[in-house]
Amino acid sequence: MRGGFSLVELVLALAVAGLLMLIAVPRVSRALDQVEVDAATSRVVGAHQRARMMAIARGQVVTLVIDSAQLAIASRGGRDPLWFQDGPASAGVTLSGATRRFTFSPTGITLGLSNASLVLSRGASRRTVLVSRLGRVRVVR
Repeated sequence: MRGGFSLVELVLALAVAGLLMLIAVPRVSRALDQVEVDAATSRVVGAHQRARMMAIARGQVVTLVIDSAQLAIASRGGRDPLWFQDGPASAGVTLSGATRRFTFSPTGITLGLSNASLVLSRGASRRTVLVSRLGRVRVVR
């Protein structure tokens, strides 16, 4: 007699593998959502810090536009961006609210803005980026 597996053994092995997949897939999905939201949050915070430093270094007013499709930094009145990057939507992360514009003075303080909040979410994962008038950024889980 040859060594091998019977049909019953194969069906049992596939049933166990299916049960394991049912348990593992939602956890992996949640972990991937969390990773993507954290990455998008880091990109938004980094763009904010970059715009602030560019305003200070250049000694001019700089505007940061945060949109779901793109993050862009431009000098005031300039048409071409000084810097840009894909927005949160490129990773499937939703940015709640309207397009935000942050204008930085040459001293690094935001102009014409009270506290602002940006909510980034994907699946069950969610982060809120809080921006103070003084330019401080805080991430809330």
